[in-house]
Amino acid sequence: MPTCRRKRVVLTEPSDALLQAVQSDPSKLVFYLEQTGEIFETYEAYAARMSFYRLKQFQCEVTGKSGLDYFQAVESERQEARTLHSRFSEPLKPAVLKAVQWQVMGRLDHLVEAVYERFKDRYFPGERVLVDLSGVKYYARVEKVYPPKYNADAKARDAHMDASSSSTLDDDPPHVIGGDLKIPAKDAFAKDNPTLYYYWVHLTELERDKSHEKGKSSTKITDSDKRLVGSLIEVQCGMMSRDRLSFSKSILRRFIRDCVDREAAVASPWTVKAPIAKRYGVDSVMPEETRQGVENIKKGEIDKRKKIWEDKDGPPTKKQKKMTAAQEDRVRALATAAEKREREAREKADKQRLAKEEAERIAAEKKKKKPVRYPTEDLDIRMADKDRKAGMRVTRPLANRACLPFNDSSGSFEAFLMTWNFLVVYGQPLHLSVFSLDEFENALRHSVADQPCPLLAEVHSTLIYNLRTVSFVRHSALLSLLKQNEDWEKSSLPEVNVLGISTDQLVAAMADVGNNWERVPLRHSEGREGWEDALVGCLKDHANIPNFPRLQEILTKLLFAPSAPPEQASGSRAPTPPDNVESVLNSVSPPNDRYYSLPPEDRIAILSFMCNLAISSKAIHAHMESCEEQLTALRKEKIEVNRMKKQYQEEMGVLLGETKEENHSAANGNGEDIVMQDSSELSDVSEGGSESTSAAGKKSARQKDLRLKIHTIAHSKEREAARAKQASQKQAMAEHRRLDEEVNKLERRLESIEREFRKLLGAVRVKPIGRDRFYNRIWWFDGMGSASLVGSGGIALYGTGRLFIQGPSEFDVQQLAKKAAEDNEDIVARRKEEEGEEGMLGSQDWAVYTELEELEAFVSWLNPKGHRELALKTALTKWWVHITAGMRKRMADLNNNAKLPDARRSSRKTALGYDLSRDPYMLWTNRRAVNSS
Repeated sequence: MPTCRRKRVVLTEPSDALLQAVQSDPSKLVFYLEQTGEIFETYEAYAARMSFYRLKQFQCEVTGKSGLDYFQAVESERQEARTLHSRFSEPLKPAVLKAVQWQVMGRLDHLVEAVYERFKDRYFPGERVLVDLSGVKYYARVEKVYPPKYNADAKARDAHMDASSSSTLDDDPPHVIGGDLKIPAKDAFAKDNPTLYYYWVHLTELERDKSHEKGKSSTKITDSDKRLVGSLIEVQCGMMSRDRLSFSKSILRRFIRDCVDREAAVASPWTVKAPIAKRYGVDSVMPEETRQGVENIKKGEIDKRKKIWEDKDGPPTKKQKKMTAAQEDRVRALATAAEKREREAREKADKQRLAKEEAERIAAEKKKKKPVRYPTEDLDIRMADKDRKAGMRVTRPLANRACLPFNDSSGSFEAFLMTWNFLVVYGQPLHLSVFSLDEFENALRHSVADQPCPLLAEVHSTLIYNLRTVSFVRHSALLSLLKQNEDWEKSSLPEVNVLGISTDQLVAAMADVGNNWERVPLRHSEGREGWEDALVGCLKDHANIPNFPRLQEILTKLLFAPSAPPEQASGSRAPTPPDNVESVLNSVSPPNDRYYSLPPEDRIAILSFMCNLAISSKAIHAHMESCEEQLTALRKEKIEVNRMKKQYQEEMGVLLGETKEENHSAANGNGEDIVMQDSSELSDVSEGGSESTSAAGKKSARQKDLRLKIHTIAHSKEREAARAKQASQKQAMAEHRRLDEEVNKLERRLESIEREFRKLLGAVRVKPIGRDRFYNRIWWFDGMGSASLVGSGGIALYGTGRLFIQGPSEFDVQQLAKKAAEDNEDIVARRKEEEGEEGMLGSQDWAVYTELEELEAFVSWLNPKGHRELALKTALTKWWVHITAGMRKRMADLNNNAKLPDARRSSRKTALGYDLSRDPYMLWTNRRAVNSS
């Protein structure tokens, strides 16, 4: 049985209530653990037990392997048991098990030793043994066993050689006395001597050659030796042995441990397990005399332990004699001295206790006063008075919710943002050029059917082409609508007409629309003509009510029109009022006429559904795998670029140090030369003044000429050295400038790698740029996927040009509540204080920062002492240049577009006085469109 922390794992027994339920409620549902047969009343108990079994802390009791789970340990034990039982001699098993049954031995090793000594020279019919005949070993099978009483009668043994009715000459099995461990070894040997047994064995084959093994010598085998194979010969135990793989102390120990068990009580006997005892005919009922013997042994062991325990307490006191007065005084003095020592020891212990308590108190105070290491958990940081005085913001700047597009209906803005991000990130596999969030918003609001919006046509067409590669069920929408109608009829519920159109009318209207959608060409050069019909066909085959709940309503709006369409300005830029939900539609209309009357929320729902399907297409998956490979290559390149940058910087440092040393030594050398020159001139003057004779004057003139010549040569050498030094410095400066340029190039490459990394990572997974102290998620979507942050010429590009804030997730809300409970803090009050009552966001709430001043105020509100806000501030600082450039560019574009209507003059004018076709979202073109599509 597997062990856990050196203890056997006991299976769980069914509870009393569960056992009673067998009688009272037999149909009660329970949880059954098939591997162990355990039954549990609740799923929690079942899961807890299964989790315990899955822990890697169990050990195989047979092999000793650890680090296994329970089931692996059980399988290991079963495998070892199968191997062991297949190797261990089958005829020997009953004799060994009968010998160990009811034996009282403290250690298993002692039991194994006793069994081995009894059976190593005793063999049983049917055993496979090794027989040594003059140095040649044969494998043989024991056919007959002759007891010691036939030892001296060879004729009697020969008479029974051909008898096949019994393998022994008596009805009793062999080695009964010798295998009984209750009989002492000497008595057993005397009464049942194994050396007096004779065995008829059948030689089956020669032992394989073991001369290649270390320490084994080869025996030459003759033809006569080979002819003995298959013969029947008579041998004794001295010529016989067993294979070590089938019988040894280690094998015997494992066999006995696998087959026997013992209770934990003192002097408990070893007992063979019931199934094994039944299989091998071992008596499982303890005989009365054996039971009495076991009880006597147990009683003796208990008495022995009791005596040892009493001896520890000391011998019984003897009757003391009456003491004299001197003895009494001496005893009294010893008692006083002992009392004094005890009092001193008690006082010393009290002093030590007080000193220890004082030390613990001081340590606790020091621990309290120990400064907090930053960064730490954000919620543990509270703004101090000095931070308030320093001008640190207490309340987060209010993010704008009103300017979020389509935020009036629940979930529409999030679906709108997700759809735009998907189309931009996967623009390359979708063959779709980049467009901004503002352009996408205006396109979704476009409601003028006379001037089709190219952005809407391209987006829907590319998704339709992509969804042609995704598996679908033909007419799944029709089947879903009909099934819904049948369910209503079965439930006796009245049929619900959507916008006045019944299910049968809708099915009839959509039967002939878009049936060829997966093959119809939607050519870019033809303005994607027919994409509306293909859209309906795509929804018919891909959508159903479970995966697209608003399917019936949207198809009804696409295929039916009111009898009197509302008047609308033919060229209005603002969206015309869409079909009212309460209005009744009654006339069939083509989808290309009805699409532009859909409200933006319906268009977002369609695109969101299509994007969710497109994510499973082969093109998107292949693109994601390609991005993963490019990310790996970029990581390697970044490591190499950083290594080269570090190498160049080290070389620059060496050059700079050498230049400083040369300048310093040159300055010291010039000073010495000047001093030497001055001293030589003074000596010349002094010598010139001291000479008075003409001879001395001539000598002095020659000396002057010689000195002048020496100085001239020295100056020329100095000038040459100075020129060489100057050239070396120029070369060093040129090398320094070259290395500086290389470092600048590498830094620009690192910036480019970071931008590429963001683009590729955005195609694999989109993550927020960080979280604030209250787990609000901060999103910046620019520069991901097919979008770039920098255009040609270094101009700033943007996708959203804003910073979005999303409320904490449900899990984060639970974390906030848990942290507040631990700190006994009102987290709602704190959020009101630091976020403002209007600034608190729920799990599905969004807000946005559009102005640069708002963003700067938000960054100043972040506290870098917390883990989350430090990481967020670091990320914002890293991308600050691109974030602010995108925000400025967006505001500039919005201001320019706001001035355009007043400045334009065109023959094509709408009722508002400007040409709608010149708006940025109408001027957008798909440069990535494939010509064939």
